[in-house]
Amino acid sequence: MSLSHRPSGQGPIHATVRRFLGSETSAGMLLMIVVLLAVVTANSPLASVYFDALHVFIGPMSLEHWINDALMALFFLLVGLEIKREMLDGQLSSWSRRVLPGAGAVGGMVVPALIYIVFNQGDPTAAQGWAIPTATDIAFALGVLSLAGPRVPVTLKVFLAALAIIDDLGAVVIIALFYANDLNYWALGGAAVIFFALIGMNRLGGRRLAAYLVLGAALWCLVFLSGIHATIAGVLLALTIPLKLTREMTEASHSESPLHRLEHGLQGPVAFLIVPLFGFANAGVSLTDVTLASLSEPVTLGVGLGLAAGKLVGVLGAVVLMVRAGFAGLPRAASWPQVVGIAFLCGIGFTMSLFVGQLAFEDQAIQDRAKLGILIGSSVSGIAGYLMLRFSSRRA
Repeated sequence: MSLSHRPSGQGPIHATVRRFLGSETSAGMLLMIVVLLAVVTANSPLASVYFDALHVFIGPMSLEHWINDALMALFFLLVGLEIKREMLDGQLSSWSRRVLPGAGAVGGMVVPALIYIVFNQGDPTAAQGWAIPTATDIAFALGVLSLAGPRVPVTLKVFLAALAIIDDLGAVVIIALFYANDLNYWALGGAAVIFFALIGMNRLGGRRLAAYLVLGAALWCLVFLSGIHATIAGVLLALTIPLKLTREMTEASHSESPLHRLEHGLQGPVAFLIVPLFGFANAGVSLTDVTLASLSEPVTLGVGLGLAAGKLVGVLGAVVLMVRAGFAGLPRAASWPQVVGIAFLCGIGFTMSLFVGQLAFEDQAIQDRAKLGILIGSSVSGIAGYLMLRFSSRRA
């Protein structure tokens, strides 16, 4: 049953992430503030302090890696729990609902990559950055979406979360195949063993949340050591957390379901601590050596247009094709103008795009061009998406 048409007698919905996606405007505002603060700090006299602090080592990793690889794994875990819920009982419970975000994610990766290649096909070095505009930043996209308030149906917010996760998982696969040079296959094998152990514990009826978290920590360590982005461990763990359904309610009570308990425990720290830290650590882009002439550089144009235009065309085109062909339907209560707004938000690249840019280019000058494209493309996408959602109406 869809989110917007649940019978009122079925009891309260305990999906804490759904509340995060639906009503945490304050969390979205906080995220926007820290992003602006990061950009200002990175271009102020405090820039050296800012960048040096991110590279301070705390134990085996730098502060930047603790935020991006460890803390953000909890964010992916939280979103993964919500996606699992929706696939079992909600917006993604039918094939037509599952296929739509998947098609949108594929279109949103292919078209931006093609746009980038068109601008940079004559330069083999620059062409290595083709994957930069293919990623969607979940945290920033959901942060902007939250600013639009309750006028956006929850089903559309879940659709964006599902699309963004599929998109980022695609980005992780791209990184592993095209940018990871030193994969540790022993660690990958160990991660697979842990993952199947988690699945087995679920199948055997295990309900002790602590046991899942202990194995999940081991899974994260092995995924991190494997050379694949460690945040994927959060999604894998989420898939194995038990969700107990009852006959009386569409969703189990908070005390009966390990999935609900874990969501409840993660929602506050993720929304008001982890995501803002993540935004502040990654949004600081130095514009010191950037000039207006940089706007015409092929790398800048490829990245900027790939995000702002490529994502819009790819995501919206895939959704239109799937809906018109009858393979899927729009998220319930969502209008086409709102879908356009969501397609724009998918062009917010930021973190994963910056990460891919660092892997693709060793030359700092080319990295700066890519960063400028990311900043411009993501900003245009965020503003356009917000305006579309802010002034669009729901479907009757």
